[in-house]
Amino acid sequence: MRFVKYLSKSQYYLPLIIAFLLVSCSPETPTNITPMIKDDSLCQFIQGYCEQTVGDVTIKLLITPFDTPSEQPLTVNLISSETISDINIRIEGRDMFMGIIPITLNHISENHYDGQLIYGSCSSNYMVWRTIVSFNLRGQIKIVTFDFLADNQCNRHKK
Repeated sequence: MRFVKYLSKSQYYLPLIIAFLLVSCSPETPTNITPMIKDDSLCQFIQGYCEQTVGDVTIKLLITPFDTPSEQPLTVNLISSETISDINIRIEGRDMFMGIIPITLNHISENHYDGQLIYGSCSSNYMVWRTIVSFNLRGQIKIVTFDFLADNQCNRHKK
């Protein structure tokens, strides 16, 4: 006990912390398996544009590459069924805070926009991102959201 008195607090607690971490990590739990959870509410960009309707305007979103890989450049395409203005678009983690990633849109043609982004990876093997689009439609602010899976294995080998 006298020896413990001479240890700093960090030296005393470090073995306890390490022991806790070792006990809480089960060797029976595989860490390299990606869960195959089918969630029909998520956009499947391999199938085409994901659509949301608010009021009487339809907003379509497409992100390529279709498997939406982490830490790689992605292209966002946005199409509206009517002329809208003051468009703001950002991406956030749906279930986990990963920061707020604003996207600068370029006006391609009437009601068609595109932009670029890169987002980080998540160690959970199941990271759902949310695209939030706000815009002005005839003097009213409207908001639509699109959820999609990063590193989407379902989209990798389909055509």
